[in-house]
Amino acid sequence: MQTGNITDWSGNMFDIGPIYPFVGWEVPMAILLAIFWIGWHYLQIRMENRRHETEALNLRQGDNLQKALQAEHTPERM
Repeated sequence: MQTGNITDWSGNMFDIGPIYPFVGWEVPMAILLAIFWIGWHYLQIRMENRRHETEALNLRQGDNLQKALQAEHTPERM
């Protein structure tokens, strides 16, 4: 990639050309980023819901919920 011969600033800036790579790809990259971001959140929510359901199912079996509640520290009254 050539950024042009910049010897003075009195010339036309449009004659120099692009000074960074992937010029013109800003909008498509932003769209891809938005799709990736939404997809990541969707997958993260699915994984967290699956884990939450597994832990809730384990607590519902037998007396696991009572054991978990008894193991919690209760704040002391002043």
